[in-house]
Amino acid sequence: MRGGWSKTLAAVGAVGLLAVSACGNSDDSGGGGNTATKDVTVFTWWADGGEKAGLDGLVSVFKNECKDFNFVNSAVAGGAGSNAKQVLANDLQAKKPPSTFQAHAGAELGDYIKNAQVDDVSDLYKEFGLDKAFPQSLLDNLTVDGKIYSVPVNVHRANVVWANPTVLKKANLDATKAPASVDAWIADMEKLKAAGVKAPLATSKGFAQEMVMEAILLAELGPEKFSGLWNGKTDMAGADVTAALEKYKKVLSFSNADREAVDWPDALQYVNKGQSAYTLMGDWVAAQQLSDKVPDTAYTYWPAPGTAGTFQFLADSFTLPTGAQNPEGSKCWLKVSGSAEGQKAFNTKKGSIPARSDAVATDYPKYQQAAMADWKSNKIVPSCAHGAACTLGQNDSILSAIGQFSSGQDVATLQKALVAAAKPS
Repeated sequence: MRGGWSKTLAAVGAVGLLAVSACGNSDDSGGGGNTATKDVTVFTWWADGGEKAGLDGLVSVFKNECKDFNFVNSAVAGGAGSNAKQVLANDLQAKKPPSTFQAHAGAELGDYIKNAQVDDVSDLYKEFGLDKAFPQSLLDNLTVDGKIYSVPVNVHRANVVWANPTVLKKANLDATKAPASVDAWIADMEKLKAAGVKAPLATSKGFAQEMVMEAILLAELGPEKFSGLWNGKTDMAGADVTAALEKYKKVLSFSNADREAVDWPDALQYVNKGQSAYTLMGDWVAAQQLSDKVPDTAYTYWPAPGTAGTFQFLADSFTLPTGAQNPEGSKCWLKVSGSAEGQKAFNTKKGSIPARSDAVATDYPKYQQAAMADWKSNKIVPSCAHGAACTLGQNDSILSAIGQFSSGQDVATLQKALVAAAKPS
């Protein structure tokens, strides 16, 4: 729930395209699969690029550790996971769950829990030693009414700006230092415009714009009040939120005019080609840059302006669906997903960092080492755009409001929609 800047990852693809098959379709691929073959149908949206490479790494460990079971890939490409979630919702509604499915850890699981579609895996945490391997801050974010419903395979950071130093030099800007605040970032974008950069900020439709909005809210409100937006402790209708949304409007005015027609890998290309100076995107970007062997001098990165010292997290995790066939195979997948070996095989290719506290930093590339250090020392806050802070229903409402704002630019209408979306379902 995703850095060279090329190649389209799983965020790009035909709607509903199945890497092998959608879950629940046949004896070989669905939740109603043939238990005699001991198939383990793993449902994800990791169908290409660094995401698929990470999945392949995890599968290699599974095949070694779970020799009694057969991995069946049930990936659905496109829409940064939105296509997969729709297919999954249909299959769960039809009582044809896969053996396990990918979901963002945190509040996104709320809808599945409420609908009794996932089982409590708290006992597996003790059995696999995950209650000791995962940091308490993560365990706290995973726990719902004293229970845990998924096993995270990684941690990603959402509040990262990726910049092209060559473009920044056009406006005599120091690429090694992040602007200290949103206001300072706006001032730098004004300088870039004056230097002939038509769209200093590259962004794209849907969740990418939501991430920009979240980063600005986080910078302006601070971590405590930002987190409070999603748990009811901060008034979404407050004047401070209004002021932050006005700054979001200003920042969006520096972005590419075709933002509603492109996906985030296209926005990355604008930065890569020197058409834009910045893009704000999660650190799955790092895996794409590494895989394309782009030198460090070609890009730089820092926490979104005004958010230094804060790590806005999301985590991909796997569930134990209620009523899934071959639950022992599902549990073996979950064990591998939480293991040190499985997380290393996955994260070194995915660009994310391991959820485990005992990971060895030197096993990872430069960016991930820095992210691992920040994960240990920074204030941790959840991402709504990627399910850590919001349910699927809430985020769908926010994405609709973001889309309308992209064209209408009405702050009052956007804030009203956010107030409605933030209310507990």
